[in-house]
Amino acid sequence: MRKKENGLFGFSVGCLPKKRWDEVNHFLNKTGVKFTFGLNALVGKKNSKEDQLNWKGDWNPNNAISLMKYTVSKGYNIDSYELGNELCSEGVSARIDSVQYAKDITKLRHIINSLYPNATTRPKVMGPAGFYGKEWFDSFLQHVGPGVIDGVTHHIYNLGAGVDRDLISKVQDPYFLSKIAQTFKDVSTAVKEFTPWAGAWVGESGGAYNSGGKDVSHTFVNGFWYLDQLGMTSTFNHKVYCRQALIGGNYALLNTTSFIPNPDYYGALLWHRLMGTNVLSISHDSSPYLRTYAHCSKQGSGITLLLINMENSTSFDVSLVNDMNLYPEELASEGINTVNLMDSLKREEYHLTPKDGNIQSDVVLLNGTPLELTKSKEIPELKPKIVDASSSSPIKVAPHSIVFVQINNFNAPACAPPTK
Repeated sequence: MRKKENGLFGFSVGCLPKKRWDEVNHFLNKTGVKFTFGLNALVGKKNSKEDQLNWKGDWNPNNAISLMKYTVSKGYNIDSYELGNELCSEGVSARIDSVQYAKDITKLRHIINSLYPNATTRPKVMGPAGFYGKEWFDSFLQHVGPGVIDGVTHHIYNLGAGVDRDLISKVQDPYFLSKIAQTFKDVSTAVKEFTPWAGAWVGESGGAYNSGGKDVSHTFVNGFWYLDQLGMTSTFNHKVYCRQALIGGNYALLNTTSFIPNPDYYGALLWHRLMGTNVLSISHDSSPYLRTYAHCSKQGSGITLLLINMENSTSFDVSLVNDMNLYPEELASEGINTVNLMDSLKREEYHLTPKDGNIQSDVVLLNGTPLELTKSKEIPELKPKIVDASSSSPIKVAPHSIVFVQINNFNAPACAPPTK
């Protein structure tokens, strides 16, 4: 691939050699990650004479079939295939009609079913991998048949351009951050109505497009946007959130030269370890600059809270009330036990703050200690602060901080272990 002025996105047609494909899969096999691969959806299509951005005609899958046959012969594990990238709605440099895309992705499903007869090892089919537009998405989801897609992927870059001078203000503005909630709600509603067997995914999001913001996207302050996104999408029944990117650009989770984790890496790691898949309703009557999310804990039968304080000078003392306790007699008659939160003797707190109080620092502190790789380049142990909750002590959320709190004894029926 080389730069080409009249090429799509300014590049010529590229080639993925077998040797490189082998190297990619060997690397992924060592890491144990789940691998989604995007296929070229424009092969076989031609530009419309009336509209150069509009690509017409049927997808030619021959090249994709060759790749998949080779992949099967080598025993490589592909979690899912996506068809195209940002071709839906208005598109980005190219677009495909929604009905045609439904036809193309149905063809991909038939090919995958044929090449992978064992349903337990069969890759998922994902799409449309672009920005949400109601008319296009609704049309696509209505025309795609049952069981064709396993996940409805859409992209989010709600912070705008990475060069925006107001970027650092946007990631600290709860009113701005909440604007994207309608998109998450609309996607979730469309999936539930038209393809209820498929989950909603954020298939790509780096916050700010064009590689993110130079002094923002790889620093502590970006966690206000990122972890808020994880909480918000979970609230609107999204199953997966794919972050752009692990390595590359200003929004990388790892430093692009040293591979040392940036602050968002540790935020994502704590989310992964602590937050379960069941989302709980939580609310507060304080400042909108305090964001609150609650899930069943990933381990055990308690709950885990995510508290994000975007205020630069105001701290919050957070006390929890289980609203089940407001109606104990009614609940008891239904066979549900209630519990006072403070009967929990201990809770585990993970307080994330920036080094030297600088929200544009690349170094994050956990309970006051810098998170740094060990001498053997391993991820450090993420130790919680154990707090005695029996004295009704509130959770103290410092200015410009992010706090995870795990409460093992909290009585939430949705989090109770299944009865045998």
